[in-house]
Amino acid sequence: MKTATTLLALALALSAVSRAAEEPQLIEVVDFSKLLPVLPNPPDGWTADKAEGSTDDVGGTKITSVHRDYKKGDGDTAPTTSISILDSAANPDYVASTTAAWNMSTSTPEGYTKTLTIEGMPGFETFENEGKHGTLWLMVAKRYVLTIETQNQESKDLQEWLKRVDVKKLAAVK
Repeated sequence: MKTATTLLALALALSAVSRAAEEPQLIEVVDFSKLLPVLPNPPDGWTADKAEGSTDDVGGTKITSVHRDYKKGDGDTAPTTSISILDSAANPDYVASTTAAWNMSTSTPEGYTKTLTIEGMPGFETFENEGKHGTLWLMVAKRYVLTIETQNQESKDLQEWLKRVDVKKLAAVK
């Protein structure tokens, strides 16, 4: 499940590198150690891998991300969840283009996509009925991209996982 976060971080890095030549970086990303405590403990009946994170310098632009995987039971069909946070403060253009892309909602027999607003923060949710695969993105404090990805769970579980993340605490991290 780290693939989406890795691709997101890479896209942010490439965008930030091209932008870095044009403009000085005004906002520093936070050190990953400040974001690790925001990743929730596993709920009852679930296990979690150790939370991971890094602050990397890519072509003069720093990128911070943290990640934690959760699992309930064993086997190929066991429910899993992945929670990631990416600090995109170094690239306000990325924030604007990402949230602009979240302005669509569709529903089909295969699943849905929908725009969200949670406590005034823009978000986006997708769900595929096959495999019960859902992803929720939330832009917190116009800098943190919170991503929750579920597998073998119902669509309502995305919102339940979101409730486990203290978004107010995340918004306050500087």
